[in-house]
Amino acid sequence: MRMTQAIEAFADQLEKVRRLSPATVRAYRNDLRDLQRSTGDAELVEVDLEHLREWLWQATKRGDERSTLARRTSAARAFFRWAHEEGLIDADPGLRLVAPKRGRTLPQVATADALRDVLDGLERAAAEGEPVALRDHAVLELLYGSGVRVSELCGLDVDDLDLDRGTARVLGKGAKERVVPFGVPARRAVGAYLTRSRPVLAARAATSSASLFLGVRGGRLGARAVYDLVAREVGPVVGSSAVGPHALRHSAATHLLDGGADLRAVQELLGHASLGTTQIYTHVSSERLAAAYRLAHPRA
Repeated sequence: MRMTQAIEAFADQLEKVRRLSPATVRAYRNDLRDLQRSTGDAELVEVDLEHLREWLWQATKRGDERSTLARRTSAARAFFRWAHEEGLIDADPGLRLVAPKRGRTLPQVATADALRDVLDGLERAAAEGEPVALRDHAVLELLYGSGVRVSELCGLDVDDLDLDRGTARVLGKGAKERVVPFGVPARRAVGAYLTRSRPVLAARAATSSASLFLGVRGGRLGARAVYDLVAREVGPVVGSSAVGPHALRHSAATHLLDGGADLRAVQELLGHASLGTTQIYTHVSSERLAAAYRLAHPRA
């Protein structure tokens, strides 16, 4: 079996058996196709450890980040482990493939005061009743108030929300469902959007939609539009025009820990499978504490 065929069979298994998200399957497929191009679409049994090392070396010379190399190493190891388990190869060349050590990169986080200013500004703009302004305010309040991923937010339907209780039912990675809380400001913003904005946007569509957040033409709001919104409104306060919706998720988690929230509670809120993933936010909190100490303490 050639690499091309094997990669598609592996991707099919990831999607239908392991039920990974489309974005994760796409990432695996893209990384493995890069390997396939490096090997010239060789027969699967002909690919050995030296091929894999050469592939990573070429990526290093291209200037790929260590995080990219680590991800590709992980994809290759998972692929050849699967091929070995399926009996497609006699020996697994990925067993001795070592990923480069990742550098620790702390996520971009906005201060609580900066986000308060941004959200207050959006609330003032929304008070004029313009449908898109009402929607944008509700989107950012819910992203920050609940810490959900952008894919989870865009996937919400109206029936997934319980405004009385201040909770949303979201479908996370691996098709895992969880219920997340959100606060009073988000409840107010979403309530105003539902009564004053969503009906106007929905009337622009040819067919009705169950989606909570709608685009300007009345269809389900896409992730790209949310990225643009966050970059425009939150980018200036974190000093980066490349900031995305995850900055609000990072900020929500960090501010919860700053306020004394339990790490495991934050893990459940964010839908992290591993506590280790959540622990990055303890580093962010520690960095902020150290910076405040250096600025304020006379003996720092």
